[in-house]
Amino acid sequence: MTTFVGRSAELAGLAAALGEARLVTVTGVGGVGKSRLAARAAAGWGAGAGAGPGAGAGRVELAAVRDPQFVEYAVVEALGLTDHTARPPRETLLEHLAGRPVLLVLDGFEHLAAACAELTAELLRRLPELRVLAAGRRPLGLAGERLFPLAPLGADEAVELFTDRAREQGLTVPDGPEVRELCRRLEGIPLALELAAGRVRALSPAQLAQRLDDRFRLLVADARGDGAHPVPGGPPARHQTLRTAIGWSHELCTPAERLLWARLSVFAQTFDLEAAEYVCSGDGLPAEDVLDVLSALLVQSVVTREDTPAGPRYRMLDTVRAYGADWLEAAGDAGRLRRLHRDWYLGLATWCELDWFSPRQHEIARRVEAELPNLRAALEFCLTEPDEAHLGQCLAGSLWFCWVGCGRLAEGRRWLERSVELESEYEQSRLKALWVLGYVAILQGETVPALAALRECRERAERAADATAVAYAEHRSGCLALVGDDMARAETLLRSALERYQEIGELNSNVLMAQVELAMTRAFQGDLPDAVRLCEDVRQVCEDHGERWARSYALYVLAYAAWLDGEPARARELLADCLGHAHTFRDLLAEVLTLELLALVTVAEGDAAEAAVLQGAAARRWPSVGLPLFGSAYFNAPHERCAGLARQELGDVRYEECVREGARLDRATAVARALGHERPAEGAGNRALGPHRSAPSGRRETQTRRLARPAGPGRETAG
Repeated sequence: MTTFVGRSAELAGLAAALGEARLVTVTGVGGVGKSRLAARAAAGWGAGAGAGPGAGAGRVELAAVRDPQFVEYAVVEALGLTDHTARPPRETLLEHLAGRPVLLVLDGFEHLAAACAELTAELLRRLPELRVLAAGRRPLGLAGERLFPLAPLGADEAVELFTDRAREQGLTVPDGPEVRELCRRLEGIPLALELAAGRVRALSPAQLAQRLDDRFRLLVADARGDGAHPVPGGPPARHQTLRTAIGWSHELCTPAERLLWARLSVFAQTFDLEAAEYVCSGDGLPAEDVLDVLSALLVQSVVTREDTPAGPRYRMLDTVRAYGADWLEAAGDAGRLRRLHRDWYLGLATWCELDWFSPRQHEIARRVEAELPNLRAALEFCLTEPDEAHLGQCLAGSLWFCWVGCGRLAEGRRWLERSVELESEYEQSRLKALWVLGYVAILQGETVPALAALRECRERAERAADATAVAYAEHRSGCLALVGDDMARAETLLRSALERYQEIGELNSNVLMAQVELAMTRAFQGDLPDAVRLCEDVRQVCEDHGERWARSYALYVLAYAAWLDGEPARARELLADCLGHAHTFRDLLAEVLTLELLALVTVAEGDAAEAAVLQGAAARRWPSVGLPLFGSAYFNAPHERCAGLARQELGDVRYEECVREGARLDRATAVARALGHERPAEGAGNRALGPHRSAPSGRRETQTRRLARPAGPGRETAG
């Protein structure tokens, strides 16, 4: 959000290096501007001479990643990819990037150098059109790596940066000997210059330079062994300069500002004001003072503010955060702050889980996405600290809506498996993690681990007399039978689960999904009126509560029934509504199921070529979902019928051409095309391609708005 000053020669040089080498690493000391330069270079990559047509760039911030095994997940997330399967994220990357001229920016990798180097080497080896721009304090150490050492700013650019940042605070600082002397002593390091500019309200450039000079002499004396010779392995001169600048800025802070600086270091990446007030207040810093102290740190460039879809958020640069973390450790307060951090994000996850069943689903999806780095830090803390396993299980289980509803199955599976490997004395937390693990595994097409998790959950829940866990285990076992084509067993389990939910007073998105899944069993067994009635009930409850995620699946079943009743226009209307929400939630399963059914509707409307394109788009998505259409004959029937009709209309060669065209569409383009496809005029003569059934006579009876166990096939239900 601040202006980019200078670096024109460096940008040109970096662009040239990227044109000549497939791996370029910008190296330099902390605070020299590596991240800013890399981001600037990546922003112009698509228009660069060496980029080629259709080029794009993706930037991965790795500073907040602590576990090397999460590097690949971070890259997948940064590129906006969604994959529901249990396959390694590296396979997702290789599939997505194949044949695409992409520039991948790895920023802040030095603490994960080995993992980043190994991943980068394989990606470059297997993706000949990929280029990687890394930014860190050390090289990756790979063959063919082009190093681009970044020096501090020159004298004129350093002065320009200092005066520009002062001007952003409403102060005019003219270029003069005092300013130039200050910039010289800060050695042109951008971060040091910005911190100094944050002090010009209180101190003149001459006063700043004098204070800096006094502190620098003390630091150099500390780094020398006998007063004349440097300590072996001591910090390089520019590291000393940056450490001096940060330490000097720290000393100029008030006690409250220093305290907040140290405590804010517990956050991973960004945070909001509410979190800061909860985690950082107390013991010398009242909650009502946090905003004022945070504002002071903003003015001094210790903290930056950014606007996001989740609202205003704050961030500390990694070097500044590391300095605060050292002070927090030295004060012996790090453990307490990490627990407060964990408590806040456990509470946030619990609140979001409850509020998921409300009109705020989209807001919660954005909030959780913004908070993922902090939620991961809280999970890591719980799963590595003694006696904290039950809280990790609780947190991983409470985030089911994030793993399932927001397209993060692979990451959720990893956290859930780690959590249930640990024993705890709190059975309820473990049981929840187990049924959520079973749910995630089902959606990934992993039948064996799903069955094992659900069986363990059911057995332990019955021993513990935990009626809620028994209901969820039975529900998800019914879901497993559904995708396994055992409709009779699925119906029995789902009806029983719905009865249990009613007995314990449970009503949320999961309960609604149980009724949708029951409706699927009825539809697949030929009882369309019962399926429609069940889903209309769900739709009404969703509209009463503002729920959109489960509603999308209800609309899918209603669209399926509408098509079978010979109403393709009605089916398209329902599917368009479903697809829009599924895409917003990054729910790839709902998205691809809807594309498959839209293809069938489209061929019924007379556009066989477009139907084949949609089938191709769906086919490209299925490897990221799991076994295509779960390997289910029931779920596969619309696909087979569509393919047969389209081939009959187009011929095999043209059909395959259209399928390949659809497979080339990226996710957003495929969805936009499906939503924007115009239907043929009424009476286009192709309705005969779809089945004709007599619509049920009369309007369906008014349904009550509470869920209850359906009374039996074809009979009215109480909810």
